[in-house]
Amino acid sequence: MAFFRKIAIALAVFIVVTGAGLWFVSRGDTADLSVEEVAGKDPVLQEADAQTFPTVQVAEPVGWAAGEAPTPAEGLEVVRFAEGLEHPRTLYTLPNGDVLVSLTRAPQVDNAGGGVMDAIKGWIAERLLTQAGATGASPNQIVLLRDADGNGTAEVRKVIAAEGLDSPSGLAWTDGTLYVGNHNAVMAFPYALGADAVSGKGTKVMDLAPGGGHWMRNLKLSPDGKQLYVAVGSVSNIGESGMKLEEGRALIWEYDFATKRQRQFAAGLRNPNGLDFSPWSGELWTTVNERDMLGSDLVPDYLTNVPVGAQYGWPWVYYRTNRDRRVDAPMPRFLMEYVRKPEYALGPHVAALGLVFSKEGDRMGAGFAGGAFIARHGSWNRKPPSGYDVVFVDFDERGNPVGKPKPVLTGFLTGDGKTHGRPTWVTWGPDGSLLVSDDTAGIIWRVRSPSAAPAPAIAQLVGKPLPPKELTDPRAAFEADYLRQQAGQKIN
Repeated sequence: MAFFRKIAIALAVFIVVTGAGLWFVSRGDTADLSVEEVAGKDPVLQEADAQTFPTVQVAEPVGWAAGEAPTPAEGLEVVRFAEGLEHPRTLYTLPNGDVLVSLTRAPQVDNAGGGVMDAIKGWIAERLLTQAGATGASPNQIVLLRDADGNGTAEVRKVIAAEGLDSPSGLAWTDGTLYVGNHNAVMAFPYALGADAVSGKGTKVMDLAPGGGHWMRNLKLSPDGKQLYVAVGSVSNIGESGMKLEEGRALIWEYDFATKRQRQFAAGLRNPNGLDFSPWSGELWTTVNERDMLGSDLVPDYLTNVPVGAQYGWPWVYYRTNRDRRVDAPMPRFLMEYVRKPEYALGPHVAALGLVFSKEGDRMGAGFAGGAFIARHGSWNRKPPSGYDVVFVDFDERGNPVGKPKPVLTGFLTGDGKTHGRPTWVTWGPDGSLLVSDDTAGIIWRVRSPSAAPAPAIAQLVGKPLPPKELTDPRAAFEADYLRQQAGQKIN
């Protein structure tokens, strides 16, 4: 009996200790700062506190009941443009007003590194994604939505492409060709505006590093249609599975149609998503999801311009001057000298995805004129949750972001640990309304100000060229300075 009693006591102690450990791990890190404090031009960045276990707080999706809708900002209205879609992610409006939506989920790939810790992380990620309603086979469809009678609801719905798709996300169209960003390649399909389907098999434009981790591949055509930009996220958080696995990732590609060649346009971007060109400067901008496991207040996702050759520091550096000491991979020489600071913080762990700038003819009203609209998909690793909304970032007359993010669409979170849905992507509808995909609920929302007149065009900034400068031999100035120094004279 004494032996069995000891076994029972040992088992009880094990259960208590294990339960206490699991309870401790599940507590995670509670934020000290508000989302607003870690957003804007000058966000508050706390001291890094590396976590062994991530903070986990996943909002369970419960959907929207009939008649329910997100809460629009004052002066705006929201209605259902389309519903009953299977996991709609990216949106794209064609020149004729038809709206395309990708029905997609993550690919079934295995490139996580192969170690025991990678297997454990993969298992945890699968559980979290299941709880968030994001698992299952990818539908792999491009669906056309059309509001033929102009009543604000798409009564026409057609699958225009299904073959040759593998976790498709990014969409772009020009000159009779529909470009689709599969997780592992950019594909081109012949498609005539207004047609019920693509008219041929897809051809590969360029290979991409396959999905796993961050798998979405957004596309954006240059304003003149000569280049295609492709956003590719990393596999990992901070390169913990080795930087060889990250080759061709955490960057934006530029593909030139004339030469049929691609080049690395910008790098050091952990997970770039939304892409759009500034109406002020014509420069490319993107939304980026930053790293995890430094606490609930670090690191903020961001919105930034992307000059050619830009480097934003991932995985070694965040926010220009902050070294991530967890990274084992050797940092490239002189990286700290040329890494860029993001232009605008969007808050910690908000999962910023879709992005569009204000556009001529949009119907959002004076309160949302001249800026950027961004879908914040929502956190899984912050207490309390962040994101789960659509926000607007004001830009000044010179095309610079200012102030704090302003709510456009809220009410996705229920307040009891659940969520109705998760805003994912944004695009402009043919009538100037803002269309928002809600992938978890399977709904496309239509947002506008019913009383607003169409917005005027934003005047593009035109810089003055520098005045010509006479070429001179620099040795003459150097010799003159040297002689003055020797004579003890003050140098003006």
